[in-house]
Amino acid sequence: MNVELPQTLTGRILSQFGLSARLLLLTILFVMIAEVLIYVPSIANFRQTWLNDRIAAAQIAAMVLDAAPEESLPEELELRLLQGVGAQAIALQGAGRRSLLAAGDVPPEVGKTVDLRDASWAILVADAFDALFNPQDKPIRVIGHGMGVDFVELIIDQHPLRAAMLVFSRNILLLSLFISVITASLVYLTLQWVIVRPVRRLTGNIAEFSGNPEDASRVIQPTDRIDEIGLAEQALARMETTLADELRQKRRLAQLGLAVSKINHELRNMLTTAQLLTDRLERVNDDTAQRVAPRLVATLDRAIAFCETTLAYGRATEPLPQRRLIPLAPLIEDLSNLTDLAPEVGIAFKSHVPEGLMIDADKDQLSRVLVNLVRNAVQALSQAGSPHGQPCIDVTARREGNSVTILIEDNGPGIPERVRADMFTPFQSSARKGGTGLGLTIVAELVQLHGGTISLDDTDGHTCFRITIPDRTVLAEAK
Repeated sequence: MNVELPQTLTGRILSQFGLSARLLLLTILFVMIAEVLIYVPSIANFRQTWLNDRIAAAQIAAMVLDAAPEESLPEELELRLLQGVGAQAIALQGAGRRSLLAAGDVPPEVGKTVDLRDASWAILVADAFDALFNPQDKPIRVIGHGMGVDFVELIIDQHPLRAAMLVFSRNILLLSLFISVITASLVYLTLQWVIVRPVRRLTGNIAEFSGNPEDASRVIQPTDRIDEIGLAEQALARMETTLADELRQKRRLAQLGLAVSKINHELRNMLTTAQLLTDRLERVNDDTAQRVAPRLVATLDRAIAFCETTLAYGRATEPLPQRRLIPLAPLIEDLSNLTDLAPEVGIAFKSHVPEGLMIDADKDQLSRVLVNLVRNAVQALSQAGSPHGQPCIDVTARREGNSVTILIEDNGPGIPERVRADMFTPFQSSARKGGTGLGLTIVAELVQLHGGTISLDDTDGHTCFRITIPDRTVLAEAK
C-alpha cells in the first residue's frame, strides 16, 4: 500500500501565498527563531542576576546583624531587613562562624535548593524554564558567593522571581515582534526590488515569448546588471534569439520543401522521358554513344532515385543506407568528369585510390557525398582560382583497420574562418555567392547515417575534407 507523507503545516501555509508573501512570512519566522535562540540564554541570565542581587542584599543585611551589639536587633528592624531583601531567612557563614537573620520560625521545608556557586549554563537554563512553567508553592533555598565570607544562604518565595521573569519575557516578545516586523519589512522591500521584480520580468517575458516565438520584438532586452539575474537575462536573450532564428529558418525550410516537392514531381516526369531517350541512344551503333550511354543511364537512374527520395523531404529524414561492399575506385573515377563544369580553368583531377579497395557503404549515398564535395571544390577553384599554381583536386583513399578514410583536397583559397564554425549547419555554410548552404549539411547527414565522421583538416592554405566510413562489423560491436 502506498502511503503519501503528509505535507507539513508550513508548506501548506506557504503554498497559499505568492513569492513576495512567502519571503515576508519566512523572514518573520526566521527572525523569531533567532530571537528565541537569544531568549533562552537571556532568561537564564536574568534569573541568575535577579538571584545574585538578592544574595548581595542578603549579605548587607547580615553585615548589619554582625555590627549590632550583642548580635541582637529589634524584631521590627529584622523584619524590615528581610522585607527589603525579599527573604524569609538569611544565613551567612564565614571565618568559622554562622549568622542567622530570620523573622519568626525558619520554614521547616523548602521546595528546591538553588546553588549559584558552581552552576553550569545548562543547569541555569533548565532551572529558569522550570521556574517559569513549574513554580514551587514552597519557598526555595538559594546559596551564592559573598564578599569576604564562604557563602550566603537565603530562603525566598519563588513567585516574585517568576513574576519578574514573565515581565522580562513579555518585553522580549514585544521587542522581538517589533524587530521582526521592521527587519522583515526591510528585507521584503529589498528582495522585492532586487529579486522578485526582475524574476517577474523574466517569467512574464517567457510567457509572452511563448505566445509567438518567431516575433523578434518579444526577445527580452537584458539590463546592465552583472549579478546572477543579469546573467539569466543575457542567457534568456541569447536563447530566445537563437530559438526565433531557428523557428523562422525551419518555417522557410518547410516552405522550401513544399516548393521542391512540386518541382520534383515535374522534374521526375522529365527525367523519365530523358531515360527513355537514353535507352534508344544505347542502340545507336556509334563508339562515342556506346561509351557515354551507360554513364548517362547511371546518372539518370541516380537522379530519378534522388527525386523520389526528395518527396519525403517534409519528413526531414534521409532513407537508411543499403550498405554492401563496393569497389571505391570506379566511384572516384566518375568524379573526374566534374572538372568539365569549368573547362576554362583547367582543373587537374588526381586519384590515389587502390584498385582493390572495397568500402562498406550505400553506393548512391556515397556517390552523392563525393559528388557534392568535388563539385564544391570545382566551383571554388573556378571562382577564386588557386594561389598555389595549377588548380588541382586530389582524392586519396586508404583502409585503416576496419574503416576506410577518404581525403578530398583542393589547392584553392581555403574556407574562411567565419564559415568553419557553422560549416555543417543549414543555410550557414555557404561561402559562395548564390549558394544555399545545404550541401555540406546533407553530406554530414549521409556520412552520419553510415556511422562515420566528416571533418575539415588543417592544411597549409588548402581545403581538405576527411571522411571516415567504418565497416558494419565495427558498428555492430559498438552496440
